[in-house]
Amino acid sequence: MNKKITFDRNLMYKHSSFNFIGNDEPGGKASSLILMKDTIDAAFKDNKYDDIIVDIPNMTVILTDIFDIFMKENNLYEIALSDQSDDIIANEFQKASLPAFIDGDLYSLISKIYKPLAIRSSSLFEDKMFEPLAGIFETKMIPNNQFDTKTRFNKLVEAIKFVYASTFFGNSKNYFKAIKKDIKQEKMAVVIQEIVGEKYGERFYPTISGVARSYNFYPTGKSKPEGGVVSLALGLGKSIVDGGKVWSYSPEFPTSPPPFNSTNDMLKMTQTEFWAVNMGNISEYDPIKETEYLEKYSLKEAEEDKIIRNLCSTYDIQSDRIYSGISGYGPRVINFAPILKTKVIPFNELVKKILKISEEKFKTQVEIEFAMVYDPENNNPARFGFLQVRPMVVSNKLVDVHIEDNEQDKIFIYSNHIMGNGINDTIKDIVFIKPNDFRAEYTQAMAMEIDEINSSLVDKDIDYLLIGFGRWGTSDPWLGIPVVWNQISGAKIIVESSLPDMNPDYSQGSHFFHNITSFGIFYFSCKNTQKIKINWNWLLQQKIINETKYVQHVRLSSPLKIMLDGRNGIGVALK
Repeated sequence: MNKKITFDRNLMYKHSSFNFIGNDEPGGKASSLILMKDTIDAAFKDNKYDDIIVDIPNMTVILTDIFDIFMKENNLYEIALSDQSDDIIANEFQKASLPAFIDGDLYSLISKIYKPLAIRSSSLFEDKMFEPLAGIFETKMIPNNQFDTKTRFNKLVEAIKFVYASTFFGNSKNYFKAIKKDIKQEKMAVVIQEIVGEKYGERFYPTISGVARSYNFYPTGKSKPEGGVVSLALGLGKSIVDGGKVWSYSPEFPTSPPPFNSTNDMLKMTQTEFWAVNMGNISEYDPIKETEYLEKYSLKEAEEDKIIRNLCSTYDIQSDRIYSGISGYGPRVINFAPILKTKVIPFNELVKKILKISEEKFKTQVEIEFAMVYDPENNNPARFGFLQVRPMVVSNKLVDVHIEDNEQDKIFIYSNHIMGNGINDTIKDIVFIKPNDFRAEYTQAMAMEIDEINSSLVDKDIDYLLIGFGRWGTSDPWLGIPVVWNQISGAKIIVESSLPDMNPDYSQGSHFFHNITSFGIFYFSCKNTQKIKINWNWLLQQKIINETKYVQHVRLSSPLKIMLDGRNGIGVALK
C-alpha cells in the first residue's frame, strides 16, 4: 500500500480501509500499519483465519501538515514550548480552532460512523527502533454515540486537539530532553480508528486485548527467548500498556504452568478489574483528561455480560485446585485457559502467525498490539484487530559472565533474570528506595522523590543505577513504583527487587518496558524466589549525596563493573 488515498466524503472506506486528510507525513504509528496492510491482506484469504476475521480496523489519518497549520494559525508555539503545566497547555489547545478546510471532512466522517473511536497519536519520531516514544503521547477514546452529529463532531475535535497538545506535555518534553532531540522538530499526525469491541449495556470493550513480542527477555521453564511472550487482558489494552495485572505466557508453550510460587500468589496477581469505554453518562465533562470516557469495572460486571466464561478459570477452595472455565462460586482467575488449553479457537496459532509475518516484514524482532472479540455466548463473530507494530531492540553482543571464587565477596547484585547484553564499567552513582522505609501505600510519593533526584542528575549528565521494589513503571501503585519513563531517564541500570507481599510477574507488554529495551538499559529482576543477591549492608555504608524521606542517593569511590549475558539470562554487578 504505497499510495495514500485522500479522504473522500462520498466513498469513505468503500475502496480502502485507510484514508488520509492532508498532504504530508502519516507519522510512525500510522506508517507501520500502512506497511503491514498488504501483508495482512495477503496472509489471510478473505481476511479470515479459520472463522476469525483478521484486519486492521478502519482508520483515517490527519497528516502532519494539518498540525503545522493548526500550530501556526493559532500562535500556539509560545505556550506549547513554555514551562506551563499540562492542564494549562491542553486548555489553550482546546480554545484553538482546527484549520477550517478540514472541518467538512471531519463532519462527514463522524456523520457516517457510530462506533466508538480511538484518537491516537502518530508523531514523526514515534515507534522508531531506538527512540520509540512508546506511551509518551496521549490517546483519547470517545463513545461517539451522542444522538446529534454536531455533538459527536465536537467530541472528535476535542480529542484531536488533546492529542496535539500532548506533543508538548511535560512527559514528552522530558523525554526529548533525555534523548537530546529538539521537540520543535516534532510533528504530530493523528489516527482516527474504530475501537475493536462490543457493547454490553453502557460498556464497550474487546473480549481480549494483547501485546505480543517475538523475543522474550525473561523466559521461564522450557521456553527460549526466541519463542516470544504474549500478555493478555480482559477489556481495553490500557491494563497491559500501563503495567497492570495481566496474564503472560509463551506462545511456544501456552499451557505451561505459570511462574507463580503458589495458588495464593496467582490469586493476588490475577486481573480483578478491566477498562471499558463508558457509553452512558460521564461523571464530569473534561476534554483534557485521557480517561474522560473510560471507566474501570469489576469482574462481576464482565460475568454479567457473559464474557468471562471463555477467559477464566475458577479456584475451588475445598480441593485447592483451579479448574478451567466457570465452575461453582470460587474466585475467578483470568488466565485465558479455555482458549489456550482447550483450543476452542486457534487463537495462539493466529498470534504466532502474525508475529512471524511482522518479523519478516520488519526484518527484526517486533512487538504488536491487538484486540479481539470472542463472544460465542452473545453470538458475536470472532474478530482479531491488528492495532500496532513496532520494532524491538535486541542486542547480539556476546558477554561471558564468569565470577572467580576470589570474586564472590565483590558481588553487589546478582540475578538470573536480566535484560540486556553488555558491560558497563562507568557507574558510580546509585539511587535506591530505602528498604526499611518502603510501604506500598507510599509508592506515589516515592515516584515524585525519584523524579527530583533524576532531574538533578540528568542536568549534571550523571548516569546512575536505580533500585526499587515491585514493578517499575506500573500504573498500579500497589504493584510497584508508578514512575513514567522521563522520571528515571538518567538510569542506565535498573533493578527490580521483590518483597513477599509484592512479587508481580515481569511486565514485558507495557510502554514503559518497551522504552527501556529500546534504549539498551540494563535490567535486573531480583525475585525473592531466586538465588539472587543485593548486598544491602554494603550499599547502606556508602557516601550519601542526597536523601529524601524514601529515597537515598549514594556515590561510590570507584565505578561498578556490570556484566549482563542475555543469552543465558545472567547478570552481575561487582564492587
